[in-house]
Amino acid sequence: MSEDRKLLQPLTGIVSVTLRILLGTLVAGFLLSLFVDGVHWGRGDMCVTADWTGTSGSDFQPYETLPGAGVNYTPTFCPVEATGTNWQQFLGVMRTAPVTVLLIGGLYLLDRLLRLAAREGVHTSGTAARLRVLGWWLLLGSLVVETAASVAGGLLLGTLTDDEVADAAWAQLWSAPYLAVLTGLGLLTFARIVGASARMRDELDAVV
Repeated sequence: MSEDRKLLQPLTGIVSVTLRILLGTLVAGFLLSLFVDGVHWGRGDMCVTADWTGTSGSDFQPYETLPGAGVNYTPTFCPVEATGTNWQQFLGVMRTAPVTVLLIGGLYLLDRLLRLAAREGVHTSGTAARLRVLGWWLLLGSLVVETAASVAGGLLLGTLTDDEVADAAWAQLWSAPYLAVLTGLGLLTFARIVGASARMRDELDAVV
């Protein structure tokens, strides 16, 4: 298994260190928020930028432009009070927390995959199964996270304005997580390849 362990470096070490640093940062931020005034942990993003609307009218010109140039103004809606209401705080957290959960969960699954692959071997059914789990986590998780964040953003915008810009805002805020989806599909395909190689290896071992 020493060859497999060398094969997985330096990724194994990088993922392990990154996961521990991220978890340590989250724990430190939470503890500081309990004992230090002015440190806010897990508040989320309570401002919504409506980048699908705006104006380029000539009545409002806070910026000077050169001849032939114009400025578009995109509104960003925020609570007057920095803390907002409890409902706004919850929606703000729901816009950012799912991304953190997806990231930490993905790093944990990847760290576990690499450590067990280094111990048991790369071409095993266990490695294929863990690759499959990681692939589904990225594929489905990215879609769920993007949907949750966009719905929360739409609801938050509805608490900040009654303008028509808030109508079906979640659809405007939603964007397809192409990279995560393609990465998840790639991992699922690679899991099938590793599974096939593991079965071939078992068959060869049985023959020998």
